[in-house]
Amino acid sequence: MIARRQALARGMTDDGLAHQIRPGGRWQRLLPGTYLALTGTPTVEQKEMAVLLYAGPGGVLSGPAALHHLGIIRQPPAVFDVLIPAARQRQSVGFAAVHRTTRMPRLVILAGERQFVPPARALADMARSLTDLGEIRAVIGGAVQKGHCTLPLLTDELSQGPTWGSARLRRVLDEVSTGVRSAAESDFRDLILRAKLPEPMFNARLHDPAGAFIAIPDAWWPDAGVAAEVDSREWHLTPQDWERTMQRHATMSRHGIIALHFTPRQIRVGSQNVVTTIAGALNTGRARPRLPIQAKRAA
Repeated sequence: MIARRQALARGMTDDGLAHQIRPGGRWQRLLPGTYLALTGTPTVEQKEMAVLLYAGPGGVLSGPAALHHLGIIRQPPAVFDVLIPAARQRQSVGFAAVHRTTRMPRLVILAGERQFVPPARALADMARSLTDLGEIRAVIGGAVQKGHCTLPLLTDELSQGPTWGSARLRRVLDEVSTGVRSAAESDFRDLILRAKLPEPMFNARLHDPAGAFIAIPDAWWPDAGVAAEVDSREWHLTPQDWERTMQRHATMSRHGIIALHFTPRQIRVGSQNVVTTIAGALNTGRARPRLPIQAKRAA
């Protein structure tokens, strides 16, 4: 990858550049003043470098581009978000989405000559650009659940960033603060609140009276000894994952816990049956002595 200013600084003329990028030439123009000195389809890394060259010195990749590089999302973006200082004049073009900002990141992640914002900034920037609450829940919840980013860092980013586009991000962070860690769990929490069921603890760590670990169910009603799990294929991708789920169920049952399992589809389509099942389990659990189980809220 090379920018026009770099090529001219190395002695190439405008005519020489035009010759290289002519039809059938050895170079190709990816963005204004930005060239790939190869033919063929550019790679993700080459597109990232092209965007940074187009953005100019100090440009930093954010949003889906940074999240893909960090392994938080799998799908490479079609458009690459790049942050530049507010005083610089540069327009979005092609696969480069340019964002002028007075909040250039103080810390960046380096990959060769490419620069990326840290996870919290990338997640917040992406969330502000999305209109689908489910997508925001999936990305934020997944990132926190898998340890890519912490809730305090995301909360700080929310408070320091712009207010536009932040309402959905604020809502998702409020959900995550209660322990919710996935889009399916968020839908489950919405259903519980709509049905006016008692709100459970989400992703609480359960221990027996001796302090031995039992499980971390998706939802836990301590007064009734009822646990609920949202069994989504997103989190159970292998037979081994499913076996661990069944083993967790058996462990909870041995301690007297009433363990319920629901699929995301049941929550969306069969919501009344889910509500009825939970209400019945809560009544059953409260009719017996309270279980001597200690619960610690999700961090």
